[in-house]
Amino acid sequence: MRHTLDPTHRTTRRLTAALAAALTAALTTGALASAAPAPASASPAPAPVPGLLPATGRHQDPHLLRLLRSMPLRDKAAQLFVLQVHGTSADTTAPADVAANRRLYGADNAAQVIARYHPGGFIYYSAGPANVQNPRQLAAFSNGIQRAATAQPLPIPATIATDQEGGIVARVQPPATQSPGAMALAAGRRTADARALAAITGRELRAVGVNQDYAPDADVNVDPANPVIGVRSFGSDPALVSRMVTAQIDGYRAGGVTPTVKHFPGHGDTTTDSHTGVPRIGHTRAEWERLDLPPFRAAVARGADAIMTAHIIVPALDPSEDPATLSRPILTGILRDRLHYRGVIVTDALDMQGVRDKYGDERVPVLALKAGADVLLKPPADASGTGVFPRQLDAVVTAVRTGELTEQRLDASVYRVLELKKRRGLFRDPYADESRIGDVVGAPAHLAAAQRATDRTTTLVKNDARLLPLRPGPRRVLVTGWGAATTTGLAAEMTARGATATVRETGLSPTPARIAQAVAAARDQDLLVAVTNRAWDVKDESPHNGPGQRDLVKALAATGKPVIVVAARDPYDIAWFPETPTYLATYSATAEAVRSTAKVLYGETRPRGRLPVTITAADDPAAVLYRFGHGLRYRR
Repeated sequence: MRHTLDPTHRTTRRLTAALAAALTAALTTGALASAAPAPASASPAPAPVPGLLPATGRHQDPHLLRLLRSMPLRDKAAQLFVLQVHGTSADTTAPADVAANRRLYGADNAAQVIARYHPGGFIYYSAGPANVQNPRQLAAFSNGIQRAATAQPLPIPATIATDQEGGIVARVQPPATQSPGAMALAAGRRTADARALAAITGRELRAVGVNQDYAPDADVNVDPANPVIGVRSFGSDPALVSRMVTAQIDGYRAGGVTPTVKHFPGHGDTTTDSHTGVPRIGHTRAEWERLDLPPFRAAVARGADAIMTAHIIVPALDPSEDPATLSRPILTGILRDRLHYRGVIVTDALDMQGVRDKYGDERVPVLALKAGADVLLKPPADASGTGVFPRQLDAVVTAVRTGELTEQRLDASVYRVLELKKRRGLFRDPYADESRIGDVVGAPAHLAAAQRATDRTTTLVKNDARLLPLRPGPRRVLVTGWGAATTTGLAAEMTARGATATVRETGLSPTPARIAQAVAAARDQDLLVAVTNRAWDVKDESPHNGPGQRDLVKALAATGKPVIVVAARDPYDIAWFPETPTYLATYSATAEAVRSTAKVLYGETRPRGRLPVTITAADDPAAVLYRFGHGLRYRR
């Protein structure tokens, strides 16, 4: 039988062949242009990068060394930056996107940014900028970036990255398969599930041209009021977090993407969001060694390809109180010298306030490189909205020319970046096969695996009224609380089991008027279901949720009707209404999590999740309400 290739696949093969030919030409001509010609049979070995231990193998790659030696200084510096860009295609002409890109880079779109600056890569966002529409669009966008990158005089494929942790952080939404997220998987306690879903995420990302995922999260979340980590962490036990992190490292790599373990040296014990402030971690050195270090040590031992820094101050690790991203004692002294980490160190986004306060934007990339970082992620815009990247790039080049940074130091980072790209196969074939997207992204087997894993995560924390499991059949149910999709989805699941369900979605910060409406709707109901999302965040000021969710639950309980509370994010919510007799934690609000909740409510699956954190009283952190590992089962 004769097989034919569709036009997209033929184009991809031609582009791959062109890349290989261009790279060969660059390595055999441009790389040696300044050296005396040598016979082909006696080509001199390129000089190694001093002081650099490659992440894999015993020797530095001669091909990458030739490529490195051929790069102008400015191109080397640019290779260390991963940029955001506006638009949904590499050559967008949409006026709003063009205007935004011109403010950032003086260029219209990603293709022009590549031609002008030769950056190392790009990061995709689902909003602000909105890069992601659907898998086919994203694959075409990625291929456009790679075509532009490999059309340059030195054809170096681009890192294309995103944050696809699962759960609450997932830039690529359905039809892509959705993992329930870190804390949910930890509730299931199955490293096999963590690995399998990371592999599925990796395969689907690679299918749309993304080759690096900024996941998994290795932070140990020991502060219930942590505003930025929470369910993104696998939990409060360092041993559990270590097991799940290493499983996901294996999974992402099996799926063909680079995992990025974050946020070193540990972002799990803070009430400050590093996007908007400068968190300060008060752990002693001994506490850090016991709580925060183990998952990162385990990741290094597993051969982690990349580790992301945290914009946090840890005085016990660096008395200068520089944020870890800019701290040589932390990045070089601990991560490189003590833990012997050889992979790529990626900064967290440079537009976050946690790294901008102390030194100013133009100094940050130079200080990050001096500290030991390799990749500089997402340069910001200044107060006028003008992009800082051109000035940051100039600052790195100037630092080398003036001797503040040696070119050898720059070469070490560039070599690590190039080596990682080669290890992921980007020099061989950086393109997404647009003809196979439908076979990979959201494949039935992937969706089924996500549902099975999610079914093992739902945690029954409290069932004092013996209300659960419910019997299917006629019942009037009010589903209220947070989330339009969550409340309507749960109502639909209950309707499918015989109930008559009414929905009153009240949002993250229910007002007294909306609470009153929900209470009024509850009067003629048989059962009330309240969905919460960080109800513990009771501060009545922006950007906090305020006490509305707590007040809603208490008002519903006061009706005398049976109430089921479903925490669709952090499991800590019950601390603010401990009298609630029936409480479940789902850790995420994916469609799979909603289906799993319904199955548990009706006893179709037994609750198997166990708390991966300890829940303490709202007014007394020393008073334990539910211990790590708690989880009820149904009696048969």
